[in-house]
Amino acid sequence: MDTDGHGLIRDIREIISQARSLTRRSVNSLQVISNYLIGMRIVVEEQRGFERAEYGKETMKLLARELTEEFGRGYSLSNVKNMRQFYLTYAPILEGKSQTLSGFFEKHQIGQTLSDQSPIEKSQKVSQKLDITQITQKLSVQLPLSWSHYLFLMGISNSDERRFYEIESINTGWSLRELKRQFNSSLYERFALSKDKDGIKKLSEQGHLIEKHDDVIKDPLVLEFLGFEESHRYSETELETAIIDKLEHFLLELGKGFLFEARQKRFSFDEEHFYVDLVFYNRLLRCYVIIDLKIGELKHQDLGQMQMYVNYFDRYVKLKDELPTIGIVLCKKKKDTLVEITLPEGSNIHAAKYQTYLPDKETLKKQLEDAQAEWEATHKDKGERQ
Repeated sequence: MDTDGHGLIRDIREIISQARSLTRRSVNSLQVISNYLIGMRIVVEEQRGFERAEYGKETMKLLARELTEEFGRGYSLSNVKNMRQFYLTYAPILEGKSQTLSGFFEKHQIGQTLSDQSPIEKSQKVSQKLDITQITQKLSVQLPLSWSHYLFLMGISNSDERRFYEIESINTGWSLRELKRQFNSSLYERFALSKDKDGIKKLSEQGHLIEKHDDVIKDPLVLEFLGFEESHRYSETELETAIIDKLEHFLLELGKGFLFEARQKRFSFDEEHFYVDLVFYNRLLRCYVIIDLKIGELKHQDLGQMQMYVNYFDRYVKLKDELPTIGIVLCKKKKDTLVEITLPEGSNIHAAKYQTYLPDKETLKKQLEDAQAEWEATHKDKGERQ
């Protein structure tokens, strides 16, 4: 089998060599771009049509062996398969679902009128015209994460969920470790459970947007990074101290735009002193977010106390051009009915649960599927009645 004879290894060798010569760009960016182009070239080869499936398998093995001999580590059979899958996963997103592979080549001027040529002619034209400097700039913008990020993302089978984590990684600068942590904490399911079908679609298209006070609330907050076992006994002071000790992690769990201001913020009136456990400011909403910690079950008095805290901040702390203060009572247990009856609709006071262990991802997925099915059934019934 003369794989090199029809240009596959020659083209991939050229991709790797040119990528390594572009020293001004980051190593991570160049690795991602070259891997994407290698995957693209392998797919072009497959589109020529193999007489037997075994031919394709042997081609991949030969390719991995020759690339490893020439370029060293990083081109094992499993890695080459990942490059192919990388292109197949992201080409529809980068090119648009209506564009063909030939259209992509033509768009980047790798060949001319490729859509009118036979598969062999296309492969030959790619060999003659391939110059990754023409497309590196665009791909580096479209694929800004590291190769390690994309390897992890490709393991997420739900395309909407995968796209959500990709957008959030880009927008918030998550490291691979933080991406894995957010995935394991079921961030997508936690947000999606509070949204209707259109809201879930927006998560996959735009990520999590902070536009109104409800958007800053996660229920539950997952605080497994505190190191408390589920059965661990602790006081509110110990919980607060642990959060301050892990403040960077807590800010990431809270979400976008949060700035820490104070702990045990004191204010006084009528010769009494009151203390707010944690005070934050959200620069996206331009408002204070104050948090009171409760280690037990939420009581209506806790919500009343938070209302007083919020009123004080709104009247004496916030500036005229800032939005109303958001109050969150963070508790271990709560009853939604009690919260609904105690608080008026549209209130800036919220109750949210926290847990010191990672949630059961499969359980949350099942809850999300059930919620979506219920939402669709409800809207179907409304449509039939109309």
